[in-house]
Amino acid sequence: MTAKEQLWQRWPTITEDEAAEMLRVLDQRDSDPLTRFLDNAPEDDEPTTAEEEALVQEARDEIARGEKLITLDELRAELELQ
Repeated sequence: MTAKEQLWQRWPTITEDEAAEMLRVLDQRDSDPLTRFLDNAPEDDEPTTAEEEALVQEARDEIARGEKLITLDELRAELELQ
């Protein structure tokens, strides 16, 4: 069953608040240039390397231990976006 078919099947049980949220998401998707860019970007089909996988795992382990976490404000300052 396609995603659209599943939505049609569930439509009778969706609340007004859920419908409003769906409309908000769809409207944002249509009006946000970054979202449009990402939606239209080609899929990354390059395989990850063992080194990349190890770095991802290292980052996940650091997060699990509560290490190297920074706030959004700290990131903005680091990237000079403030």
